[in-house]
Amino acid sequence: MNYDLTEIKTFAKNCLDGDITGHDYFHVDRVAQIAARLYSVDHPERDAHTVFIIQIASYLHDTIDEKITDNVEQRLAKIHHLATIQALSDEDQNNIFDTIQNMSFSKNIEHHHQLSLEGQYVQDADRIEALGAIGIARAFAYGGKHDNPIYDPRIPVTKLTSHDQYRTKQETTINHFYEKLFTLEDLMNTPSGKAMAHKRTQVMRNFVDEFLAEWNLED
Repeated sequence: MNYDLTEIKTFAKNCLDGDITGHDYFHVDRVAQIAARLYSVDHPERDAHTVFIIQIASYLHDTIDEKITDNVEQRLAKIHHLATIQALSDEDQNNIFDTIQNMSFSKNIEHHHQLSLEGQYVQDADRIEALGAIGIARAFAYGGKHDNPIYDPRIPVTKLTSHDQYRTKQETTINHFYEKLFTLEDLMNTPSGKAMAHKRTQVMRNFVDEFLAEWNLED
């Protein structure tokens, strides 16, 4: 099989070009690299076909995100066409579609969706991208784009219970750390993903501790 990602990457670039919420092409490219790296750490034999499927799903995962596009069905049809061009088996296509349609945090609030091995590495890599210094930057970029205040102590932290609540509730960016970002470490699927998530979560906790100290003039 020809493990060429050119068409996949071009499609992702066209879909995500101009995004300013942290879901741009640079993000999916990092996810692809992180996912392949995590898989390689846990599986030193590194099966090339598995890495290929991981990278395809990584590059495509945000192209159908409801936060990014209103044309989900149209993009799914295009992805199916791309998969046909790549001569992917039905099993590989189903794996990729299951991953990109069910890996998001919001899709797993009410019910955990069990992903394939490849999907677990993509999901872990995407969640790792929400952590650490990059995660901090992306959180504030997204919050600013959606008119969320940086912080308001009058707005309480909320326990997330459903997809709709997650999308519509009153939000601040600092609350988002407590409601979602700090929980991701415990949701990781893979050994290498858990290790990287732990390190990056500590970076965020240190940041939020310092932010609140400065907010309360306790620094």
